[in-house]
Amino acid sequence: MKYIPYAQQWIEDDDIEEVSKVLKGDWLTTGPKVDEFEEKFANFAGSKYSVAVSSGTAALHAAAFAAGIDEGDEAIVSPMTFAASANCILYQGGRPVFTDIDKKTYNIDPEKIEEKINDDTKAIVPVDYTGQPCEMDKIMEMAKENDLTVIEDSSHAVGATYKGKKIGSIADMSIFSFHPVKHIATGEGGMITTDSKELYDKLRQFRTHGITKDEDKLIYNEGPWFYEQQFLGYNYRLTDMQCALGISQLKKIDKFLKRRREIADQYTEFFKDLRGIIRPYQDELSNSAWHLYVIQLELEELKADRKKIFNEFLDKKLGVQAHYIPVYYHPYYQNLGYERGLCPNAEWLYDRIISIPMYPKMKDEDVKEVVNRIESVIKKYQK
Repeated sequence: MKYIPYAQQWIEDDDIEEVSKVLKGDWLTTGPKVDEFEEKFANFAGSKYSVAVSSGTAALHAAAFAAGIDEGDEAIVSPMTFAASANCILYQGGRPVFTDIDKKTYNIDPEKIEEKINDDTKAIVPVDYTGQPCEMDKIMEMAKENDLTVIEDSSHAVGATYKGKKIGSIADMSIFSFHPVKHIATGEGGMITTDSKELYDKLRQFRTHGITKDEDKLIYNEGPWFYEQQFLGYNYRLTDMQCALGISQLKKIDKFLKRRREIADQYTEFFKDLRGIIRPYQDELSNSAWHLYVIQLELEELKADRKKIFNEFLDKKLGVQAHYIPVYYHPYYQNLGYERGLCPNAEWLYDRIISIPMYPKMKDEDVKEVVNRIESVIKKYQK
């Protein structure tokens, strides 16, 4: 039986050739391919500026810094995400305020966001879970009314749209990840998009130790060699080799997105009559990027819990996952004083979800094979 992973990059000969050109050239890092990748990604996302960094986590950290999150500040975030979405707040000395999700969309609930805003709130970090955009118009309106910065974690949402607008062009800052399981791959890598020149300048300086050579920003200037570290930044630079790969991959993004949506449509059709499974919500006002296809188990219809079914999927050589463990379940967050029960909807959902294989390199026969194996397990446990 063939193993089918939950995700996989799609690297072709032309991608390799573009990286090889850089390896044979003069610049391996901090060279022209970085600027080119940033410009092309900004054009794709519909933003004025893009800043390339070493990972999606680095992008979140840079955005948290640029938003001014500091000791004593709070930032509102969904618990249904990878830990980095909340960790970036801690990196800056702030406190993540976990806010429950909508049980239909699995995204953070705007009404619950409003309940959590107080004088200490500095930012909102909505997460486009699985590639399905959050209700960004409501979130941006709330942020504007309360003078908050919105950092949209769009790691799952490269190429998604919300009410006709590209994700990356709506929030104060949107962050993206180019990990191999994402829509385009640079190995590791990330990007922040923004329309603010002020934020753009902060982000660029933050990724390079807080150092500037800009004569207009220097407090002292001793000569053409001079540079200053003006705040504590990090080495979050992305190499020219990675950017060359990113540029090549970005040329194929329409093909990758089209295939992801085809696979999602096939799954949705195949599972429509399978009792015991709830298919993911599809918002008519948005166009998901379909990073993940997450099925929800109707435990009331099944004679087994998620763990038993998950293990049977593994036995059938399906690369399944559970995205995500609510962040505050992790021991590190428990040691900070967070307790279970904070977000009942997210906790309820976590017990029922399984991510199934989804990547553009899948063939139609792979999709059908995934469905057949899932059906064989689910039907065995139907009441």
